[in-house]
Amino acid sequence: MTAERNIGDVLLDVEGVSIGFGGVKALDSVSFDVREHEIIAIIGPNGAGKSSMLNCINGFYHPQEGQITYKGVTRKQMKPHNAAAQGIARTFQNIALFKGMTTLENIMTGRNLKMKKNFLWQALYLGPAKKEEMEHRAFVENIIDFLEIEHIRKSPVGLLPYGLQKRVELGRALAAEPDLLLLDEPMAGMNLEEKQDMCRYILDVNDEFGTTIVLIEHDMAVVMDISDRVVVLDYGRKIAEGTPDEVRANQDVIDAYLGVSHD
Repeated sequence: MTAERNIGDVLLDVEGVSIGFGGVKALDSVSFDVREHEIIAIIGPNGAGKSSMLNCINGFYHPQEGQITYKGVTRKQMKPHNAAAQGIARTFQNIALFKGMTTLENIMTGRNLKMKKNFLWQALYLGPAKKEEMEHRAFVENIIDFLEIEHIRKSPVGLLPYGLQKRVELGRALAAEPDLLLLDEPMAGMNLEEKQDMCRYILDVNDEFGTTIVLIEHDMAVVMDISDRVVVLDYGRKIAEGTPDEVRANQDVIDAYLGVSHD
């Protein structure tokens, strides 16, 4: 269990959210909240609706029922670019980087919403635009130092090992200075050492930047070690919520993971 954090007010409130595809409900009246500075894990067997929930939070999907309140504003629909502008950043289960671009260039793309000068200024690279880019580049260099990837800053990401690509994707999300960071299986496909490194970075992001984090993760040892609270989904329904210790002892959770059927 992680050390107790300075948990704040509710940042995100998910209330009765449902969404279906082709008659199959991916989410069925799911409710939970996320408080400032928390690390919340969403877990469940394959097909439980975990990624669908992240997609609803950052606007890729629109709930057919229920509502989502973020920073005190309730909405039924939000476009992904609006979510990004309001401080929600996301990494993906399948890495979504520009493989031909360098680490530095990929992380710089995370600064796009922070750039104020118009396209013409940027194209000419004159005056204010040059000064602005230098400031954004300095910010990105700090992220590169933070994630300890200085040695690959000029390397095309398509040539990097999987674990380092995951770290670059985290860096790009951090470049947007999010208040809420959504991580979709950040440790999938990693070896033990890479997982340990990623756990450390996630905890440091939460501690040093004060970033609120919602993550999907299948490694239960990781979930139980770094999460403040855990939400458990099964067949689109929430079956449990609580501290890692509470969830670990919950019989419904045990049954879901062991595949025990109920009469």
